[in-house]
Amino acid sequence: MSYRIVFNRPCFEGKEREYIVEAIANGHVSGDGSFTKKCHNFLESYLGIGKALLTTSCTHALEMAAMLLDCQVGDEVIVPSFTFVSTANAFVLRGVKPVFADIRPDTLNIDESKIESLITPRTKAIAVVHYAGVGAEMDQIMAIAGKYGIEVVEDNAHGLFGKYKSKYLGTFGSISTQSFHETKNISCGEGGALLLNDPQFIDRAEIIREKGTNRSRFFRGQVDKYSWVDIGSSFLPSDLLAAFLYAQFESQESIQSKRQQIWQRYHEGLQEWAFESKVGLPVVPAHCEQPYHMFYLILNSLSERQALIEHLKQRGIMAVYHYLPLHLSTMGLAFGGKLGDCPVTERVSDTILRLPFFNNLATSEQDSVIEAIKQFRVRGEVSVTVNPNLSAQTASSTLP
Repeated sequence: MSYRIVFNRPCFEGKEREYIVEAIANGHVSGDGSFTKKCHNFLESYLGIGKALLTTSCTHALEMAAMLLDCQVGDEVIVPSFTFVSTANAFVLRGVKPVFADIRPDTLNIDESKIESLITPRTKAIAVVHYAGVGAEMDQIMAIAGKYGIEVVEDNAHGLFGKYKSKYLGTFGSISTQSFHETKNISCGEGGALLLNDPQFIDRAEIIREKGTNRSRFFRGQVDKYSWVDIGSSFLPSDLLAAFLYAQFESQESIQSKRQQIWQRYHEGLQEWAFESKVGLPVVPAHCEQPYHMFYLILNSLSERQALIEHLKQRGIMAVYHYLPLHLSTMGLAFGGKLGDCPVTERVSDTILRLPFFNNLATSEQDSVIEAIKQFRVRGEVSVTVNPNLSAQTASSTLP
C-alpha cells in the first residue's frame, strides 16, 4: 500500500551533497578520512567526552563495547526487555547471557528499582537504553553499578543531545553508543558511534575498530609498522557517509528546533483527546531534557491499538508499533524468558503506537494525523479482528 503520510522520511538539511562531492575530490572515501575526523571532533567537543569513534552502525558500536569489556561465555548483562535486539545481541555474540529487566510505566526506561535484584556474581554490565531520548534514572543506576563494581553501557541510539539533570546522555557510563540510522534525528542512512568516557578503553577501541591491528598508532607515527595484536573487525564507515553526517551535525540546531515544534504540536493537539480516551502520551520528567526523537500513544489494549493502526491506514497514514518483548522472543525464551517476567514491557509492547515523525513533516501532514486520531473513538466503537503476529505493520514494528 502507498501511504500519503509515511512514518519516516530521510531529510537533507544543509551541505550533504556538497560535502560528499568534497570527500570524493579529497581522494579518500574509505574510513577515517577528513570528514570522519571532523565528526569525531564535533562529538568530543559538543558532548565533552574523551573519545568518539564513528562506526558502521550502533549495533557495531555495541559489539565493540562487549569486546572492550572482555565479555566471556558465562557472563551476564542486564538489559531492558523493551529495546531493539542489538542491545542484547551484541553481548550474546560474546557468549553472554542476557538478563531481562522490566521498564518503568512512565518513561518506558529500564526500571532502576528492579536492577539490583537481577545482579549475580556473573553480572558484567548493565545496558541502559534511553527510550525516546528521555534519560533513564542514571543517579540510581550509577550508584548500583558502583556498589557492585559493574560497568554501565549506555545504548543512546535515541538520545543524542538529550540530558539528564543537565548532563548529556551518553556521558554517564564508561562506554556509550549512538545511532545515525535514517530514523534518527541526525542521520547518514546507516551509521553509529562509540563514545568512550573512560580513557582506559581508548587505545584498545582503536585496535578493535581496525580489525584488531594497531594501524591507528602506525598512522600517528607511534610505531614503525602495524600488525595483528588483538581481536577486532572492520567497523569504519566510509568517509562519504561521514561527509553526509557532518552536514547534519552542522544543522543540528535547526533539526532539533523542527523536531521540538513537531513534538509539541502533537502533544498540544492530542492532549484533550488522550485525556478523554484514557490514552497515554509520552512522559518527560522535569529533570530530563529530551531531543524530541519520537511521539507515541499508549492505547488501552492490543485490539484498540490495532484498530487505530487500521483507522489511520485507511486514511493513508502510516503509524507503527515498536519493540516486541525480547524475553518472549525465540532467543529470549531460549535464555529462560517467560510470560509474566516483565509485565510492564508486555503491556506496553501490545499498546504503544508511534506516529509519523521526521524533520520535514509538514504542518498540514501533521494536522491530518492529529485530526484522524481525534476522529477515532476508543473502547469498542471501532473494532477489527487482528492476529497480532500478522499485522499489516509487522515489517515496521521493530524499527530501531
